[in-house]
Amino acid sequence: MNRLFLLTFVKRKFHMFVSSNSVIEIKAYFKKQLMNLFSDSEIKQISNHAIKTRLKLSQADLILADDVRLSESDLLYFRSIVKRLQANEPMQYVFGDTEFYGLTMKCDSRALIPRPETEELVAWILEDIKKDTPIEGLQILDMCTGSGCIALALKSQLKNATVSAFDWSQEALDLTYENSQNLKLALNIQKLDALSDFNSWDFETASFDVWVSNPPYIPLKEKNLMESNVLDFEPEMALFVENESALIFYDNIGRAARLFLKSGGVLYYELNENYASETKQLMEEIGFISVEIKVDLQGKKRMLKAIQK
Repeated sequence: MNRLFLLTFVKRKFHMFVSSNSVIEIKAYFKKQLMNLFSDSEIKQISNHAIKTRLKLSQADLILADDVRLSESDLLYFRSIVKRLQANEPMQYVFGDTEFYGLTMKCDSRALIPRPETEELVAWILEDIKKDTPIEGLQILDMCTGSGCIALALKSQLKNATVSAFDWSQEALDLTYENSQNLKLALNIQKLDALSDFNSWDFETASFDVWVSNPPYIPLKEKNLMESNVLDFEPEMALFVENESALIFYDNIGRAARLFLKSGGVLYYELNENYASETKQLMEEIGFISVEIKVDLQGKKRMLKAIQK
């Protein structure tokens, strides 16, 4: 195959999905292919992010880049992005990162995608700590850490605190470690089953100031109500619990926190809004005081705070 024929073949192949190999044509390609899945503003955000990432452009460079010519590998990259989005894969997994509390975090199917309501939980914790708690020497534990987003966000704001991040999934812990390294934020990362006998956990009694957890909390019976982009791509072990034991993680973690939190220490949870009242009652039965439920920006009961006697 001579060079002229090869160039003609490549040109025809790529003209099947773009009329030219310019940035402006790729923007139009994204819009045409994704118009039934996303709003115009979302498509613009997606295409701009893809172009900036691939071509290593700043926002200022992107504004002037419409006539920039793309290589064959560039075109293949952009087409693969579109195909994955059309297959309903979450854009955070497609691009491999996401923003959480001002941090750019690696994001893939080893752990759940960090949600905005979890940022609200972090903000609540930080507001309380900066208002009520001496920051030096704080001992904080994030149980069921997943990607490490809560632990890393807290560490980024509380440099002198010791922040531990525990999870049962080794894959999630590997992702937490990678995020910790990338962000240069030191965490104490350990594997631990949150449902195991906490009397055997290697902690000192009354040694922590703050515990926080966003555990699995969706009963299996609610599985059919969930979006396919969650069910098909995010890890089920981080999402679901058995129908008859919807509060199993809250129960065991809460009882452990009663043993390992200092007097006046605080336990925070992200909640299943449908079980908020039951979770509050459970924490009171376990022995916490001043148990408080907080609604998120959508008006849903998504956060709880409980204080150690």
